[in-house]
Amino acid sequence: MPVIATWSPLDAALDAVVPLGLAVAARTCLVIDLDPDGPAMGTGPSLADLVRDGAERRHLEPQGRGPAFLSNGGVEAADAVDVVAAVVDRWPAVVLRCPAKDARPDGAVALLPLLPEPFLRVASPPAAYQRCGFSPTATPPGLVLPRPRRRTLEALLGGRRPPRVDPWIRAVGRLWGPHA
Repeated sequence: MPVIATWSPLDAALDAVVPLGLAVAARTCLVIDLDPDGPAMGTGPSLADLVRDGAERRHLEPQGRGPAFLSNGGVEAADAVDVVAAVVDRWPAVVLRCPAKDARPDGAVALLPLLPEPFLRVASPPAAYQRCGFSPTATPPGLVLPRPRRRTLEALLGGRRPPRVDPWIRAVGRLWGPHA
């Protein structure tokens, strides 16, 4: 089962939408929020609830097809290792949304806005850059994401699936590499 970690130190919007886009691209995927200060999304218990109360099998595996989100609820990632490992073993794909305030975890995809010089921040691979209205034509090494459609962002942030054929979702899906 493929697992991908994301880290976005500069852009809260990328930090929220790219993990959701990855989940949609993978079709059946769980986004696990490892940020204790992360947003409350999804339904059901949080990661903190599963750590505190114990996780039943129904909490650890998909209950249907499609993307799902496990909110953090205020627990540190180090305290949730056993629950995260159990989920990773049972889901076909998992996205780990890492806290922006922490150092970049080894292997995490850096998600950065594609800004003109002198504001451009370049990260070592793996990295993805989000194009915006004033992005430069020259690009750093890594995946450059097209500008997302408004309805795509509204769907992702509203807990709905974006249109079936979406260029931004297809581009984000390339981050899965050979698993896409």
